[in-house]
Amino acid sequence: MSTKKQKIREQDPYLERERAHYENPLPSREFILQILAEKGVPVTEEELAGALDIRKDEHETFHRRLGAMERDGQLMRNRKGAICMVDKLDLIKGRVQGHADGYGFLIPDDGSEDLFLNAKQMDKVLHGDRAMARVVGTDRRGRLEGSIVEVLERANTRLVGRLYNDHGIYFVVAENRRISQDILIPPGEIHDAKSGQVVTVEIVEQPSKHAQPIGRVIEVLGNYADPGMEIEIALRKHDLPHEFPPEVVKTAKKFKAEVLKKDSKGREDIRHLPLVTIDGETARDFDDAVYCEPSGKGWTLYVAIADVSHYVQPGDALDKEAYIRGNSVYFPRRVIPMLPEELSNGLCSLNPEVDRLCMVCEMNVSATGKIKRYRFYPAVMWSHARLTYTKVAAMLADDECEDSQKYNALLPHIKNLNTLFKVLLKERGIRGAIDFETIETQMIFNDQGKIERIVPVHRNDAHRLIEECMLAANVCASDFLKEHAHPALYRIHEGPTPEKLENLHEFLKEFGLGLTGGDEPHAKDYAKLLSKVKGRPDEQLLQTVMLRSLQQAVYSPDNAGHFGLAYESYTHFTSPIRRYPDLLIHRAIKAVLNGDKYRPGKWAELGVHCSMTERRADDATRDVDAWLKCYYMQDKIGDSFNGSVAGVTGFGIFVALDDIYVEGLVHVTELGNDYFHFDAAKHQLLGERSGQRFRLGDRVRVKVVRVDLESAKIDFQLAPESVEPVEEPKPMRKRAAKAGRKSA
Repeated sequence: MSTKKQKIREQDPYLERERAHYENPLPSREFILQILAEKGVPVTEEELAGALDIRKDEHETFHRRLGAMERDGQLMRNRKGAICMVDKLDLIKGRVQGHADGYGFLIPDDGSEDLFLNAKQMDKVLHGDRAMARVVGTDRRGRLEGSIVEVLERANTRLVGRLYNDHGIYFVVAENRRISQDILIPPGEIHDAKSGQVVTVEIVEQPSKHAQPIGRVIEVLGNYADPGMEIEIALRKHDLPHEFPPEVVKTAKKFKAEVLKKDSKGREDIRHLPLVTIDGETARDFDDAVYCEPSGKGWTLYVAIADVSHYVQPGDALDKEAYIRGNSVYFPRRVIPMLPEELSNGLCSLNPEVDRLCMVCEMNVSATGKIKRYRFYPAVMWSHARLTYTKVAAMLADDECEDSQKYNALLPHIKNLNTLFKVLLKERGIRGAIDFETIETQMIFNDQGKIERIVPVHRNDAHRLIEECMLAANVCASDFLKEHAHPALYRIHEGPTPEKLENLHEFLKEFGLGLTGGDEPHAKDYAKLLSKVKGRPDEQLLQTVMLRSLQQAVYSPDNAGHFGLAYESYTHFTSPIRRYPDLLIHRAIKAVLNGDKYRPGKWAELGVHCSMTERRADDATRDVDAWLKCYYMQDKIGDSFNGSVAGVTGFGIFVALDDIYVEGLVHVTELGNDYFHFDAAKHQLLGERSGQRFRLGDRVRVKVVRVDLESAKIDFQLAPESVEPVEEPKPMRKRAAKAGRKSA
């Protein structure tokens, strides 16, 4: 290389970094951008290669680097093929978010204002694509309007939807309503699919300015109303891995059904302890077992957790698949496990009366519920019984009941657990943890796999007992890793944002209430307010608004504490069979015990991924629940029900029906002959002329007018007798304040 060439390439400030990664390093991305900036004008690839002294044998590699920079939105080529700096073109990079009505938005990477994309612009992209856009003005609502300049990354290669035939032209309507474009299917690519069936399509040509997306059918799932079809659709719509790769299946089958003697070496033997599992009736994977005994003035609590980390090794096929899945997904009547059944329901599950490997958190708890000491250690255990919440609740309520007689030897230990639970619960109250009371439901199915009825699930003391034991172990796990300065994935839950807090304060003023704590409230302040409104007619409304003011819990290596539980440090340790973060925590604890350090990669990226898989599972289960409820409501069109306003938007109110726990929409056009204005801070729609107000928590009576299985939506109309008069704000404040004093 000439002296001149050496000088130019050696000016690259990132040359050493490139040398560390490549045997024949190219100019870094940063240096390429620097040279382009110095040029000040778009240049051809040949000109840029000349300016950087790229040799002939480097041209292909250099071309690929420029291509990667284009895909990442650092560069783009103009109509003449010249290379331009995106920053100089005033282009905005972001992800496309589609809407069912055909328009969409570009959500900028830098967090700036979203760009509105009209239907013409959305014809070029699909929901989820990454693109660059230019601001072209503002629309009639004052929103910045964008024009797609270039697509950086296509998000969709496969879609699930329904196949239709319109005069010989086949097309698929995507199940994901954010994808509003139809996928054209050439005649020879429909295979054996019939019009109306649910299919998976592979997109062979992405949408462009001049053409619709084109695909081919690669899987026929069946008819829309087939039993279990709602789950098959959700799995594909949300890209949930649901089939284990051959190497994972092969690895899982290598394990014996029982614990091997060699695996018990180096572990404490706690098989003599009468540990039991307490779970729901339908549970099949048992992560945790508990036992408690009096110790001085306090107790010793043992929480034994399945030692999944013994069998799933970092980087093996099981581990890679568990990472991809992130967690098990629980649908009605079907589970998509994180680990193959040989482990999740077999060798790792703490099944009764068999040896199992476990990680134990042994805690000394004071008479006031404070954890004074704890230790972690690997052990071998033997579960003495598989109990359910219902059985334990019955045993605690009646010493003479059938279950008390059957498990007579275990009854004193169950009572010890219950006594400890009450102390821990009291300490929880002193700590100020928030305890929102929410109604969970369970679907009861008939022999055809459709909902027969929907019933509430009431949490009893057995549920809370296990919850408190798990919380205690999770806190100890977090403290252990923090004390040993070992990186971890914390379960963080931050308090309200300033904007949400301000909205909450404004809302509470309407009721003569206030949240203490100023600009930085503590969980105690929320707990205090919850106790103040308990028993009021508007308790559910106030609790809902308070809950919605909080942020979503996520996984992160940055310990921001858990606001809702009022813990300064908290992590997930107790469910490694069904949550990948728990498996990581087990490995980290073992590493500390062995005087080592666990390095799984970038903890921050792990946190983002695990938070994403959790949301993905929630979205999928929500879709399935919504579809099943729609199916359940099909024969109830024309019927009227009482309910409460569960959500308020600019386009209407969502009403949750009493007793059957189904939600539907009363569109704003059905609220009355008036202009209704949405107030997000007050969670209400207010009629301009009539003064009629619809607010979160209001009681209404509605009639079912439409059930759409395809969109999983239920439409209501207000029944004539539905609307109760709402008092003006001033009298309401007086009445609310009086009620508040009485409850306090």
